[in-house]
Amino acid sequence: MDKTSEVVILGDHAFAEVAYECFTHDSEFEVKGFAVEEAYLTSETKFGLPVVPIEKIEDYFDPERVHFYAALVYTQLNRLRTRLYEVAKAKHFKPASYISSRASVWHNVTLGEHCFVFEDNTIQPFVQIGDNVVLWSGNHIGHHSRIRDNCFVSSHVVISGFCDIGENSFLGVNASLANNLTIGEDNWIGPGVTLLQNTEANQLFKGEQPDPSRVTPKRMFKVRS
Repeated sequence: MDKTSEVVILGDHAFAEVAYECFTHDSEFEVKGFAVEEAYLTSETKFGLPVVPIEKIEDYFDPERVHFYAALVYTQLNRLRTRLYEVAKAKHFKPASYISSRASVWHNVTLGEHCFVFEDNTIQPFVQIGDNVVLWSGNHIGHHSRIRDNCFVSSHVVISGFCDIGENSFLGVNASLANNLTIGEDNWIGPGVTLLQNTEANQLFKGEQPDPSRVTPKRMFKVRS
């Protein structure tokens, strides 16, 4: 893919490494470097590119030419990613988005700025996605649903039709939402949780670990050694 734009990635951990791969091999953006807060600056280079302090990012990259993406996950219920996104915007850098070429996004989906949509997402007609949203791989976002700003949807989540996901919320792996649900802001929906009713703001739904069976796998399958 031809490189017609440039981007600096905020962060230098796992998501930043994944973002580097996605932007480099599946987007029009050429990655020019990384930036982290000065207190967490431990290396001067990554993948042969400079790592610079966010506090001085404009001294290294031209905001008129270089976009940014804050590659941070759901730390502090998405507040850290949101804060650094706002810091870079205040320095007049333009936010970049990544939409995988292997995602299925219907033509009338509305997508805000500074979003990251991984492979194998299915985003159906009339869906609205706000700013600063991450959709990790393999999710189903049902028709007429809305995901508001600063949310993180992990992998293989099913959001049925006509749902409304409140700001800053996190949806864990294999969570499922029935039709017509309103999820309050600042919700944490754990792995494997199924919701059938609306939720209030600032609610946490745990994915429960089952107790192990008294029968061991070796006994079950008659393994003798």
